[in-house]
Amino acid sequence: MTTGLLIVVLASIFVGALAQRIAGLGFALLISPFLVIILGAHAGVLMVNVCGLVSSLLIMFRVWKDVDWSMYRWLAVPAVIGSIPASIAAVYLPAAPMAVIVGAIVLVALGASLVLARNSVVVTGNPAKAIAGFASGVTNAVAGVGGPAVSAYAVMARWPQRPFAATLQPFFVTIATVTLAVKLAMDPGQMPPFSVVAWVLIGVMIIGGIYAGERLQKHIRDDHVRFAVIVIAFLGAGAAMVKGIIDLTA
Repeated sequence: MTTGLLIVVLASIFVGALAQRIAGLGFALLISPFLVIILGAHAGVLMVNVCGLVSSLLIMFRVWKDVDWSMYRWLAVPAVIGSIPASIAAVYLPAAPMAVIVGAIVLVALGASLVLARNSVVVTGNPAKAIAGFASGVTNAVAGVGGPAVSAYAVMARWPQRPFAATLQPFFVTIATVTLAVKLAMDPGQMPPFSVVAWVLIGVMIIGGIYAGERLQKHIRDDHVRFAVIVIAFLGAGAAMVKGIIDLTA
């Protein structure tokens, strides 16, 4: 990997970690399409899973007191059930179709979130939580994007932002751990071949993004961050789809 591409990777990880700390999600939506383009479909999604795990783990201890553990259980158990077969399928999915799928999942998720934001429908009950968790586990394994399904549920359930953002952190840690364990057990060669220095810089960017997010959280509205995430993610998802389609037709 060239120095220029590494800088792009590091910058996207920093911005993703910043958004994750402020809004509770956004990390995968921001970086998944770009890492798929730069690293390839399999390595890119795996990298999103790794960074998402580290980012959520670090944030989790900062928001521990606000976690709704009952909600976590209803989301996490179905998510794990969905993650395992989806992770196995993702290992064997060809790179070009996978890039198209990643872009498509992000675009559909973003479109759904915009529609739901204007919807007055309210959902209640545990089945809706389980469905959201299962869908999140599947999309996280295939595309590295686990947030939209639970975000859609949060909007329709009128889940307050503070416990929502806090509860997502142990939830993301759980599904990322399961996904990584399955994928690396099936194919250890999927791990991106970064140097030790590059991995250290990636860690620094995650910590720096979280710190910057904490400093900015009091000065930036959540909805502004989410709007920026949506715009950037739309661009990245579109680019990932185009690259996948070009590779399919090459």
